[in-house]
Amino acid sequence: MKAIRRFTVRTVLPEPLQALGELALNLRWSWHPETRELFRSVDPEVWEATGCDPVRLLGAVSGQRLSALAADRRFLRRLHDAEEDLRDYLTGPRWYQQQRGRELPAAIAYFSPEFGITAALPQYSGGLGILAGDHLKAASDLGVPIIGVGLLYRHGYFRQSLSRDGWQQERYPLLDPNELAVSLLREADGSPSTVALTLPGGRALHAQIWKAQVGRVPLLMLDSDIEENDARARDVTDRLYGGGSEHRLLQEMLLGIGGVRAVRTFCRLTGHADPEVFHTNEGHAGFLGVERIRELTRPGDEGGAGLDFDAALEAVRAGTLFTTHTPVPAGIDRFERQLVQRHFAGAAASAAAGPAEGLPGVPVERVLALGAESWPGGDPALFNMAAMGLRLAQRANGVSLLHGQVSRGMFNGLWPGFDTTEVPITSITNGVHAPTWIDPEVVRLAAREIGPERIDDAMVLGESRRWDGIEAIADAEIWELRRRLRAQLVTEARARLRASWRQRGIGDAELGWTGDVLDPDVLTIGFARRVPSYKRLTLMLRDPERLSSLLLHPTRPIQIVVAGKAHPADDGGKALIQKLVAFADDHAVRHRIVFLPDYDMDMAAKLYPGCDVWLNNPLRPLEACGTSGMKAALNGALNLSVLDGWWDEWYDGANGWAIPTADGEVDEDRRDEIESGALYDLIEHQVAPRFYEHDASELPRRWIQMVRHTLVTLGPKVLAGRMVREYVERLYAPAAESQRALAAAGEGGLVFAGARELAEWKNRIRSRWSQVRVEHVEAAGGADAPELGSTLALRVQVHLDGLDPSDVDVQAVSGRVDERDVISDATTVPLKPADRADVDGRWRYEGPLELSRTGPFGYTVRVLPSHRLLASEAEVGLVALPVESTGLSDGVLR
Repeated sequence: MKAIRRFTVRTVLPEPLQALGELALNLRWSWHPETRELFRSVDPEVWEATGCDPVRLLGAVSGQRLSALAADRRFLRRLHDAEEDLRDYLTGPRWYQQQRGRELPAAIAYFSPEFGITAALPQYSGGLGILAGDHLKAASDLGVPIIGVGLLYRHGYFRQSLSRDGWQQERYPLLDPNELAVSLLREADGSPSTVALTLPGGRALHAQIWKAQVGRVPLLMLDSDIEENDARARDVTDRLYGGGSEHRLLQEMLLGIGGVRAVRTFCRLTGHADPEVFHTNEGHAGFLGVERIRELTRPGDEGGAGLDFDAALEAVRAGTLFTTHTPVPAGIDRFERQLVQRHFAGAAASAAAGPAEGLPGVPVERVLALGAESWPGGDPALFNMAAMGLRLAQRANGVSLLHGQVSRGMFNGLWPGFDTTEVPITSITNGVHAPTWIDPEVVRLAAREIGPERIDDAMVLGESRRWDGIEAIADAEIWELRRRLRAQLVTEARARLRASWRQRGIGDAELGWTGDVLDPDVLTIGFARRVPSYKRLTLMLRDPERLSSLLLHPTRPIQIVVAGKAHPADDGGKALIQKLVAFADDHAVRHRIVFLPDYDMDMAAKLYPGCDVWLNNPLRPLEACGTSGMKAALNGALNLSVLDGWWDEWYDGANGWAIPTADGEVDEDRRDEIESGALYDLIEHQVAPRFYEHDASELPRRWIQMVRHTLVTLGPKVLAGRMVREYVERLYAPAAESQRALAAAGEGGLVFAGARELAEWKNRIRSRWSQVRVEHVEAAGGADAPELGSTLALRVQVHLDGLDPSDVDVQAVSGRVDERDVISDATTVPLKPADRADVDGRWRYEGPLELSRTGPFGYTVRVLPSHRLLASEAEVGLVALPVESTGLSDGVLR
């Protein structure tokens, strides 16, 4: 007989043990070894049986054991110390509180569709979620006042297993929030706090708000599985990245619009500072900007600012940051324009469930314009979430230097007339949370050499001087550590492989061989990630015979541990997994290569430290960043990777190997053949010989030197602490300053005077810009054969159509030119206007242009809108250039 409802009854802790509940509900335990060890000591067997999850542990441990612990003075002292340590961590000043010289944001709201905090809170699918989790944890360690915002998926992401023939199987276990480290946000009267959106057809979407405490950082997660909703609305937060197009749209409306309302509710109830900056991690939460526009267009007596749409848009943009994580258009969420129109016209999200009234102050045509693919080649029938994210944010970034370049090219259409290099998308390279991903054995070894406090600071701050002491660790200690970590992975892999074969229908009597799979003394290569086609899971199988020869080499064998999930709807990715599993099932090599199903954070915690080499072979440049190699490097693994993502930025020739790529090869089959051959060659002739090259002391000195160099040089770079500090200094602080400038009251006390001024100025600029033109350019002073260091005197006539010179910048742009006269490595020089316009209304601009480089050289002149409240020259997306010409004659533009 099946129960009609399932729920968890939590235990009542004895009074002396109440602090265990507080410790269990703060997810800092997931990266704090001392707290984890305290929970393990409650009952080691139950701790392992419950997946090392404190909440489940406390629900499963016997009352008799709890009573014994309540009388155990040694345990109570440890509990008191852990409680005091957490209190100090939560209340003491940290890096953020120690900054001087500029007013940092009072709070930042960070929106993401997924968060990978710990396997005990399975609300993530892959790199985007893990990055978001590491962002929150690093922010907590640094004291950055972030509020995380996401959704609580009752089925999380799928659990993976394999069929008998190696085909991926998915299952979605039901998650009970009462078994998770979360608590309901409640009103003063004890009732659950909720937000509501109105849907077409008079329907409503309600959501309650769960809070997970991630160290110092609250993470708010909206949950639609409540009785106020009809069956369809209850399923909106059923699973991560599931359902059809309308289902995904509703999830993203709830995340963005409902998420802003959840933040407002949380701040009202707790007194937390309201966010000055809103950061959307990819485009899924883009509707947050639409909701904030609605807030600002409300009358003052309703808590708004009484702004019109344009002024509200400027105010919202000033305090918004958009981070893109995809290097391909196919990775962007796009919805049918009519679907979005239906949900925002007449019956959309309102401030509370009630009559269908749309979004007051937010005309549906303006919403649709935000997501329009208005560039050449765009699809007018689609609504693009990334385009909306960029239009609603004054600042944007990619997640590695190379990805920033790719993103500027991919979104160049939003800034027509500007070179790709000028597109206002910067980059901050991702990082990983060291306390989460460095194996405790690595931490202990480093702490013995440089001290516990210094290693803690090194893992949090990401400063190179704090990592220098690792150079003094002896070769023998490093090598012995690497062997222990490899052996730990071998043990884990054998157990997981055996369990996988059982799920595939094979009995224990036929699985004795799994006890001898892998060898703790063999060079171990790891490959684990999602399985879209561009990551090329099966590139290693391009020449099966050659791979087999590497696996079975008589003196220099390798072994490979592979893991990864394909999206449930991606049969192509599932076929790749099946192909690799078929190879790994072969009796001849199955002891040297394994595929481990159900890749998650728990598996990763053993996989990254246990591998000697981390393999990454995506199609370049389709890897936005790729942080798995960073996690491996922090544990002393060497990267073997295509120069893509972060590796393109930080590979130095001594911290691993770069796989050569056949860039420009249009034949995909030929490209894979070339690159797989290069991979085999590297392993056979460089990687394996270096690993097995031992001296008289039986130590591979050159390999160990590469490990040491990797830890010292990459360690401080790949940290999430470094990443979050960069966000604070380069994006959060400037965004807060812009937001304050636009929100400040002007003369007469009118609030948001800057936003009103900027909106009016932009409208005036746009209305006149079609008539702004460069009419005449001449250059004097150049000899017949210009020489380096000589100067041209430029004189330019510009028609401004009634605009004032203070509204524009007129610039000379010069640099090296190619055979098509395209300028590269450009430099700009501002030109100065004359005192007044001529009788025809034209303005004369003048200025010197130094010939600063040899070789083919060229210049042009352009006019740009200019205002003190703009964040970049390209922000308005307008530029006036000279008409196409046949060139210069006697220094005069013809």
